[in-house]
Amino acid sequence: MSDQANQEPPARRAGLLSQKAVSRGDREGWLALFAEQATIEDPVGVSPFDPTGKGQVGKAAIEAFYDNVISKAKVSFDYPRSYAAGDECAFVGTVYVEIPGMPEQGSEGVFVYRVNEQGLLLSLRAFWEIERPQWVGDPQPPVGRER
Repeated sequence: MSDQANQEPPARRAGLLSQKAVSRGDREGWLALFAEQATIEDPVGVSPFDPTGKGQVGKAAIEAFYDNVISKAKVSFDYPRSYAAGDECAFVGTVYVEIPGMPEQGSEGVFVYRVNEQGLLLSLRAFWEIERPQWVGDPQPPVGRER
């Protein structure tokens, strides 16, 4: 781990480590970042990944989320901005997802990580619109980014 990562606010550090683990396909490294009763809402609200809209709660549910969702794709992150405050950090940018047999998709959003005193993730909340995917290379820019 770099000296820079050790000097980051704890929530930013956890968010960066989470992104790195997911990008590398490091299941065990990613799962180790979460506290026992952590919650993931990705995306926040009702979705095909979370029909109740209450999130994935606890290690077993987070493991299942990784196995059933994250592991099925190659995921990368472009978060040019992040804002740390207290025990939280919000990353603003785009998550890119490549699923075999489909074009790469980018989803812009805000991704909020919250940690406990030990620096373990208590929550990951991803605010993005599942109904508005942006296919990479699509000639139509995202709403608000017209040419």
